[in-house]
Amino acid sequence: MISEDLDLQQLTADLKRTLGPGEPVGYLRGKALMRDVLVHIRGFSELEAEELVDTLELRGFLRFLGDPSERSVADAHWDITPHA
Repeated sequence: MISEDLDLQQLTADLKRTLGPGEPVGYLRGKALMRDVLVHIRGFSELEAEELVDTLELRGFLRFLGDPSERSVADAHWDITPHA
């Protein structure tokens, strides 16, 4: 369960700083990479980290720049914006 006190902007900034420019790429690969980063840098369980990535995407902190349903643009980059 995600704590109400969790600062999503700071979490997004941590992700962006850790991943650096050009990452992540691909819809599912990108989500998995961001989940793994949250597990390793913040100590979340894999389930918590997966839920956090989904929450960050739903709230506009993370935005996939392609279309995961179309193979030709499924390898697009993610926009990681700490200010949604």
